[in-house]
Amino acid sequence: MLDMNTVRSELSEAYDLRPSAELAESLSDIYKKMDRVVTPPDFFKAAPYIKAINDLKRERNAVILAHNYMTPDIFHGISDVVGDSLQLAIEAAKVEADVIVQGGVHFMAETSKILSPQKTVLMPDMNAGCSLAESITPAGIEEMRKRYPGAPVVTYVNTTAEVKAASDICCTSSNAIQIVEALEADTVIMTPDQYLAQNVAQKVKNKRIVWWEGSCIVHEQYTAQDINEFREWNPGTVVIAHPECPPSVVEASDFSGSTSGIIKYVTDNKPEKAMLVTECSMASNIADALPEVDFVGPCNMCPYMKMITLEKVLWSLHTMTTQIEVDPAVAEGARLAVQRMIDMSKKLGL
Repeated sequence: MLDMNTVRSELSEAYDLRPSAELAESLSDIYKKMDRVVTPPDFFKAAPYIKAINDLKRERNAVILAHNYMTPDIFHGISDVVGDSLQLAIEAAKVEADVIVQGGVHFMAETSKILSPQKTVLMPDMNAGCSLAESITPAGIEEMRKRYPGAPVVTYVNTTAEVKAASDICCTSSNAIQIVEALEADTVIMTPDQYLAQNVAQKVKNKRIVWWEGSCIVHEQYTAQDINEFREWNPGTVVIAHPECPPSVVEASDFSGSTSGIIKYVTDNKPEKAMLVTECSMASNIADALPEVDFVGPCNMCPYMKMITLEKVLWSLHTMTTQIEVDPAVAEGARLAVQRMIDMSKKLGL
């Protein structure tokens, strides 16, 4: 675990990190991307970190991959590639930089290392895990294979390298339906997200889909009653749900899609009012690009995603000590499962 007192002491000796209105003004182009959701005083505080990180990226030949659930200061201020887990997985294999900094959770950094073993992959906080990833182990995969002999295992990318290596192919929320449909099998095992599997089963009627009973602590909290009560309180709101939500929530919504699918839907349709039934930062990160959309309603915050901060990103680049390593034998098996997903996605035109 990081000793934040030590981190702050060492960083303050190496960089001028005092809040600066003058520096913030020089970064006005960056601030315009987030000024709807980040106050000027908060940006004054963030600006020195943003400058220091962007300077260090050039020195280290580094890129920052940021998931859509990162806070706006990371998403807009320092990231080079943004997207959902599939987009980041694909870009991790393509980037030419020497160093990848993962703006996301631990399994994402593992995936980047698996696909780019020759690169240095930095994880700003090693404790930024994932409740869904931690819900299953290779032993769980073996248990499902024994229960359903011969059925292929489709594993969500929100899993550890060991679990990926024990699987046949990976999927994300944006390609799960197409991946399952394309498999030549009557029964398909999906792990570990039970709700994603159940929502896929609603769309893929010609296969028997069975699942591991894991779930995401962010999306499992929503209920159909929440959606219906919010509609009564705020009529006219377009409700958009992530497929990690329970099927009853997806059914009660107007649209369901992956993080990239949600962004495309809102961008294309520009509803007057939208409620995003997913992680809080999603709306924050697209709000300034869509001033005509009023993002309303409750959201749930991922405590793991929010463990990644500008301070920790700067520390990881400054010290180069937060490096991800994956056992080569495990990495090879996991790489096959992820690469099969990428190859099939390309073949299917996704």
